[in-house]
Amino acid sequence: MVYEVKVDGFSLSLELTAGSSAGEWMCRVRETKPREPGKKSHHAALAEREYRVQATLSGEGALSLLVNGKSYAFHRDPSGSVLVLNGQRYEIELRDPRSLRSRRAAAGAEDGPRKLLAPMPGKMVRLLAAEGSEVEVGQGVLVVEAMKMQNELKSPKKGIVKKILAREGAAVNAGDPLAIIE
Repeated sequence: MVYEVKVDGFSLSLELTAGSSAGEWMCRVRETKPREPGKKSHHAALAEREYRVQATLSGEGALSLLVNGKSYAFHRDPSGSVLVLNGQRYEIELRDPRSLRSRRAAAGAEDGPRKLLAPMPGKMVRLLAAEGSEVEVGQGVLVVEAMKMQNELKSPKKGIVKKILAREGAAVNAGDPLAIIE
């Protein structure tokens, strides 16, 4: 698993690989972007390092970590945006690049027009939002049927359905643009 993490403005990539025993992980840490100028940080600059980590749940949202033989107490505050490590607070942002939400955020889903693309070959069976209508993030726009399963395609952003590019009953190929949300 690879995660993108920003700790007090310092960007890192964390690659976690399960170790040989339960609760054991190998963690490869790579600096992905230099520290922002003027930002105070308690971290030494990292090019790339690898750590052996043993993690044990010690309560709700809390972990006891053994990192290369050194013990750490770790928990996140209720907002999820602050990490407390041995009493020291750090602002964090965590993105899992595999998640759709993270990919959309990285691609700037709110900026400019966005196309809804057919995920696979099939047939456009139903229109859920008319051309010119306002849609919210995640609101259904149209339905494509493939292999006798109906797939609702949702708006990637809040906006207006600028154009519907496929009519009901039309065959569509994977990757065909079906609608534009502006």
